[in-house]
Amino acid sequence: MIINRLSLIEGAKKAEGVTVIIDVFRAFTTAAYVMANGAEKIIALSGIEEALELKKKHPNWIFIGENHGIKIDEFDYGNSPADVENIDFTSRVIVLRTSSGTQGINLAKNADEIILGSFVTAKPIINYLSRNNFKEISLVAMGWEGARKTIEDELCAKYIEDSLNNKNYNFEKIKNEIKKDPEGAKFFKKEQNIFKEKDFHLAMNIDKFNFILKVSDEKKGEIKKIIIPKLF
Repeated sequence: MIINRLSLIEGAKKAEGVTVIIDVFRAFTTAAYVMANGAEKIIALSGIEEALELKKKHPNWIFIGENHGIKIDEFDYGNSPADVENIDFTSRVIVLRTSSGTQGINLAKNADEIILGSFVTAKPIINYLSRNNFKEISLVAMGWEGARKTIEDELCAKYIEDSLNNKNYNFEKIKNEIKKDPEGAKFFKKEQNIFKEKDFHLAMNIDKFNFILKVSDEKKGEIKKIIIPKLF
């Protein structure tokens, strides 16, 4: 098994084999909570204008996302797991646009498969990759807007890689490292209201879900939930 560790937009472009696009804060954590709450599918988009055009055509769809971390005014929810944690999305179609994660999905043109990566779905991802014994895996940490590396995405990639190589990694240590870093500490700053403290705790809820999120139609950016039986 070849494991490629990649980062940012250039990493997404280079990714080959089965590719895990990682966005812990907050896109793919949010996506996991949305799908756990019954959504039919998620459509991942890169552009805001593209999303707004879809909103005109499909007023019953739910639009979630941000630009530079801030909720897009015309969208229903921001890119926040705290905002969607208790919302019933049963049978709804969700459109997700973010500055990092969904960009990575749409740039990974050379990937054989695309999986969405976060800590809340870490174990199912590891089980899926281990069980299928893929020849090549790419782990892409998307960072801040695909332009700057961030600790949470890099450590999530390392956590998955170490697990695939049967190495032990202390998650509480990971969590503390992230919390002390500016990328984690911003969630605890009371003078801002973009990054909610609860978002941090929900994103750090390791192995919360028993499914992976997989791009099922790359041309349309459609994401489906696939339940993964326990391996370990």
